Amino acid sequence: MNLPNKLTLMRIILIPVFMAILYWGFPGSNYAALVIFIAASLTDMLDGKIARKRNLVTDFGKFADPLADKMLVTAAMLWFVEAGRMPAWALLIVVCREFAVSGLRMIAADKGKVIAAGWSGKVKTASTMVCIILMFLFPGIALLDGFCVGVITVTTLYSGVEYFVKNRDVIASA
Repeated sequence: MNLPNKLTLMRIILIPVFMAILYWGFPGSNYAALVIFIAASLTDMLDGKIARKRNLVTDFGKFADPLADKMLVTAAMLWFVEAGRMPAWALLIVVCREFAVSGLRMIAADKGKVIAAGWSGKVKTASTMVCIILMFLFPGIALLDGFCVGVITVTTLYSGVEYFVKNRDVIASA
């Protein structure tokens, strides 16, 4: 297994550790979980750079890397929903967008077309990560939580709509 795939696997393994620390609830567990979340997020950036630089793109990486990202973000958002800091409908929008875009990519792949991550998808990912980090750093600030939920929801909806508009030919020929 190459280094990028090992980093992806490490990110997947860190997700239950991240959740266990949150549920353990010791003093400072929020910040310990944040450190794990940041470390896991950094492995995402690192494995992508290494894979592209060394031409180590694998089928495992193509599948596991985006899955690991979605699992990590969903785990954090589930925690915020359970803690009453994020409404479930906001998480539902994120999850539905991910399923819809993944489905669109599968249809495109069947037709021999690859749908690369667009600019708005990258903005969505970056803003979501920043918002999750802010929410862990500053617990109990309802205004910040509301702002972050708004940013996550708007960027998620925008990028989802953009994927479908830019790739409407895939759907039209389905």
